[in-house]
Order: sequence, then C-alpha cells, then structure tokens
Amino acid sequence: MRFLILLLAVTLLVACTRIESRPDNLPTQMNKSSFYDFKMKSIDGNEIDFSGFKGKKVLIVNTASECGFTPQYEDLENLNKKYGDKVTIIGFPANNFGGQEPGSNSEIKTFCSKNYGVGFLMMEKISVKGNDVSPLFKWLSSKDENGWNNEAPNWNFCKYLVDENGNLIKFYSSKVNPMSDEIVTML
Repeated sequence: MRFLILLLAVTLLVACTRIESRPDNLPTQMNKSSFYDFKMKSIDGNEIDFSGFKGKKVLIVNTASECGFTPQYEDLENLNKKYGDKVTIIGFPANNFGGQEPGSNSEIKTFCSKNYGVGFLMMEKISVKGNDVSPLFKWLSSKDENGWNNEAPNWNFCKYLVDENGNLIKFYSSKVNPMSDEIVTML
C-alpha cells in the first residue's frame, strides 16, 4: 500500500513539473477552433480551405486601396517574391476604416494588379471589426479563441502572423512595414 501511495505521489510530482515547465511565451489553444478550420472565398470567389496552409507560416493583412498605408502592397509583394517559400501572404480587403476600401472585389483585384503587381492571395472583401466581423478576424483578435491575443485591427494594414502549426504568434500594427526586420526575422 505504501508503495502505491509513493508511486502516486511521484507520478503527480512529475505531472506538475511538466505543467510548470511549459514556457510562458507559447500561445495556448483554449478553444475548439483552429486557424485550419476556416474556409473563405478568394477575391475570385473560389473557396480556400485554410487547412491547406499546414506546415507554412501565414501573414494575414487587412488591406485597403485608398489608405496612406496602401503602398505597403508593394512591400507585401516584395515579401511574397523573396520569402514566398517560407510564408503565405493573404490580403483581406476591408472598408472598416474611413471608407478607404469602397470598391467591389473586381475593382480591388484590378487596382492591386495594375498598381502593385500583387501576386499573393487576395480574399473577398470582408469586415475586420464590429458586429459583422468575419469569423477569422474574430478568432485573430479574441484571446478566448486564439489563446493570447485581444488586439483587433485599429486601422488598415494590420498584420497577424500564424506559425506552421496554425498558432497565432504575432500581431503587427499598420506602421510595421512588411519587409521590416521585425517581420522578416520571424520567417
């Protein structure tokens, strides 16, 4: 009997040590949803299953065509060309800030192609905040859903980095340029 009690005590001690040794900087998945559970439509209307991004980092950006940060399209495309083997860039046009994305999906696609040669994945126009926020951006900006982050976009060209396992690992404000060391070193 004493042997069983001792064995139980050692087992509990080992289990507690494993729990305590988990690094604090790792995000946790407290919810049942995952980045890979999402399916959304591209700017062309094709369904994109995010489970296809497993094993690759993903940089998610809320975009707009009439914003002071719109020239970041160029650096997003440069990032795509230089690091496309390490990260998938996904642009999400949204009209949530100052009405700076008034165009239709077709108009947005033409603008991005003509002015910036955008070759990275662009999705259909969505809402990134408010009562009609898309489920993806709700997941990105809710600690209860992604495990650690509560920052929603506060302007156009905010960026979220998802790791190869579908964990949200970083939020970047609009002011962080896509080609900055702050982003590139994370790839």
